Amino acid sequence: MCFRKDFNSFMTIHTHLINRLTFTVFKQISISMKTATVKQIKTELQHHSSAELIELCLRLSKFKKENKELLTYLLYEAHNEAGFIDGVKAEIDEQFELINTSSYYFIKKSVRKILRRTKTYIRYSKKKETEADLLIYFCQKLKNLDPPMQENTALFNIYKRQYELSEKAISNLHEDLQFDYTIELENLNI
Repeated sequence: MCFRKDFNSFMTIHTHLINRLTFTVFKQISISMKTATVKQIKTELQHHSSAELIELCLRLSKFKKENKELLTYLLYEAHNEAGFIDGVKAEIDEQFELINTSSYYFIKKSVRKILRRTKTYIRYSKKKETEADLLIYFCQKLKNLDPPMQENTALFNIYKRQYELSEKAISNLHEDLQFDYTIELENLNI
């Protein structure tokens, strides 16, 4: 009986020590892998040859789908912004067609997913015209959704928020573009 008690206390101490050691090792690993700032990365990239930069870009594209999508946009789509916008609109149309409208729960999930993708494309472009155009298009699709989004608070709030964001994006545009987009936005007002 005494042996069992000593063994149990030994195991408790042993487990505690292993947990402390594991925590210490992980803490040291996370401290040593500090992420560089954008300025530091920019400075470091200036010291590499073009072949090394190509290799770094290819290696970067292997890790995340978003990295590969961004590189694809920059290499193939950035010079044709109108074509890019049309492609994104076609994808938005396709996604809205696939929405399961049996309940508002599924509609909300799908709308949020479509909005996430749209925001990703907006981030790739970084152009206010693209942002305004895509957000207005998203709002049009959401407004024309059946069953009506006005009957669900969460969907209506998503609509209002994107409407406000499109107004903000329009306010940063040239006056002529502001006028055109404002007319489109007024047609969406509920």
